[in-house]
Amino acid sequence: MTVMTATAIEEFLDEVFPQRAGTIEGVDEMRATMSLAIEDEHLRPGACVSGPTMMGLADVCLYVAILAQIGPEPMAVTSDLHCRFLRRARGDRDLIANARLVKLGSRLAVGEVQLFSAGDEAPVALVTATYALPDGD
Repeated sequence: MTVMTATAIEEFLDEVFPQRAGTIEGVDEMRATMSLAIEDEHLRPGACVSGPTMMGLADVCLYVAILAQIGPEPMAVTSDLHCRFLRRARGDRDLIANARLVKLGSRLAVGEVQLFSAGDEAPVALVTATYALPDGD
């Protein structure tokens, strides 16, 4: 069961993390989906989406999945992130991130995010990440 809606998470992030990129498309049990409209600043030579853009969206999407489960927590922070670039992300399409929490414990959250160019079935990147959660005391 989620404890925050996508709208509530957007409002929370507007306060604590306004510089984030992307739009929350939905949250569900242990999952979140986001999109990013690709602009020129997201591109590298060859009209493909840059690695930092993809990693940034994946990181925020996993944070959104965590917030949906634990509620508003500004100090849940990334402690580890690995990105495997699988193919070129098209610069003429939105970037889609689908996050899934694999483990949500009291101190750590572990998840994976698949990134897609909108309309494509094959992922362009696979990100695995761990978040450190603050002590509940």
